[in-house]
Amino acid sequence: MYVPLLIIGGGLSGLAAALRFARFIPDVLLLEQHSRIGGLNSYYYRNNRLFETGLHAITNYAPAAVKNAPLNRLLRQLKIKRKELDLHQQNQSEIRFLNQQSLLFSNDFSLFAAEIANKFPASYPGFQKLLQLIDQYDPFTPLPFVSAKKVLQEHLQDTLLTDMLLCPLMYYGSSIERDMDLGQFVIMFRAIFLEGMFRPGGTIKDLLDLLLKHYTDHGGKIKTKATVKRILHTGKKIHGVLLSDGQEIRCDYILSTIGSEETFTLLDEPSGLETLPRMGFVETIFELEKSAELKQGHERTIIFYNTAEHFLYQQPDPLVDFNSGVICLPQNFQDLPESSFQEVRTTHLANYSEWKSLQQDKSSYNSAKDRVALTSLAVAEKILGNFAQNIVYRDTFTPLTIERFTAKKNGAIYGNPVKIKDGDIGYDNLYLAGTDQGFLGIIGSMLSGVSIVNQHILPRL
Repeated sequence: MYVPLLIIGGGLSGLAAALRFARFIPDVLLLEQHSRIGGLNSYYYRNNRLFETGLHAITNYAPAAVKNAPLNRLLRQLKIKRKELDLHQQNQSEIRFLNQQSLLFSNDFSLFAAEIANKFPASYPGFQKLLQLIDQYDPFTPLPFVSAKKVLQEHLQDTLLTDMLLCPLMYYGSSIERDMDLGQFVIMFRAIFLEGMFRPGGTIKDLLDLLLKHYTDHGGKIKTKATVKRILHTGKKIHGVLLSDGQEIRCDYILSTIGSEETFTLLDEPSGLETLPRMGFVETIFELEKSAELKQGHERTIIFYNTAEHFLYQQPDPLVDFNSGVICLPQNFQDLPESSFQEVRTTHLANYSEWKSLQQDKSSYNSAKDRVALTSLAVAEKILGNFAQNIVYRDTFTPLTIERFTAKKNGAIYGNPVKIKDGDIGYDNLYLAGTDQGFLGIIGSMLSGVSIVNQHILPRL
């Protein structure tokens, strides 16, 4: 079998790349090792309903009139109309530290700016200078690592405010411990604070079905349960892939969205990339009766919290660090269709190695998941009020869950801490897209796939 372009990985980055290419050349094949597309942003069925695995909220919201915004650029590239997505903006979100200091934000940036001006008046002039830096900074130019924490501290002269700004951006996109690359910080600051968050009216399945329909309508093909065993190459020239079932597929170009180390493993070549700890997380979904009543904070879309004296975004020594985390209420977006349930999702930092040590003993692993879920519940109830009596179903994901269903090394959803911004990993006709290229969030990962197709593949065919 032969195709001009072969894409490895059926997540959102791979889907967007495939759809963009198929608009010009329909002969493209998308390979997904799982039985279902979506990668980190997929779904499963339990308790007689659909649960989403990754879609808390989508960043980079922009009104239709802002033509150069990432969301609108992506929709133009894929020829998808905004009305097909049925966009719903967040209500309002919060950064809450030490149960004392709080910053509210929404898709109206003036709210966030006013919060900082009122609560950190001494830092506000520096914050305005920081905004100028963010406006002028090009985060996609390959540069050596620049500490975002150092830049923030120099501008704000306030450790608490620095940590409060970093907390949401780290939890929603940092692949390294204790800091962020300035370029990654700029991307996430624009995506979360300057633009904002939204979600489609339907489920992640509806979004995936929409993308897949556009793709197949253009003649694109997809093969699920297709595990790539090896990428075939002579020197730096790619010839195709060998699947685990023995099938060989030849191609002119490969776009890999599965991660840098994962791609080099298929090449049977060392990556040469620096080895750094990868960030892992646990997430628990609590499904509640619709009638459940939550106290102050129930109207928030997302609450990013920290209860420790200092915010530490790092791999914890125990299984999980409950001192900080994310509490998301996915029903709290404006004008969402009426639902028969409520949902609370909690996310915390986790230690992959500690979870891995429990893997061989299913009873110990499940007991650990139960303990984590109950502790996370207690943390959430301190903020939202008691809701344990209203829980009708719960489920907990660990880094091992992510590794099992997505093959992400160490179950690290943000991939390798070392990013390859231009997607060039040193081969003539093989490129990288997705998280390890450094584009973050759902919109960012999709633009990543589109950009590689536009810059490196379509011009050469």
